[in-house]
Amino acid sequence: MPITKSAIKSLKQSIKRNLRNRAARSLVKTSIKKVRIALQENQKEAAHQAFSQAVPIMDKAVAKGIIHKNAAARHKSRLARQLRSLKGTPSPS
Repeated sequence: MPITKSAIKSLKQSIKRNLRNRAARSLVKTSIKKVRIALQENQKEAAHQAFSQAVPIMDKAVAKGIIHKNAAARHKSRLARQLRSLKGTPSPS
């Protein structure tokens, strides 16, 4: 356990940040999962809508330093490629 006042405060801040970051990471994972589920069920419109909601969530997580920018880019790229592979689907913008 921390002894000094500054160490006690630092521990409290660390716990708060950990909870906030965990919630944000969970939101990112959930948004990605929604897109993947819609893709598996061949729901074109739902997949496009979920994708357009997931992209800004990932971008905010990158801006806050919760996930790396290349990780977000990789997820967006793979999801967009899967969206394009649905038959008769226009490319997401």
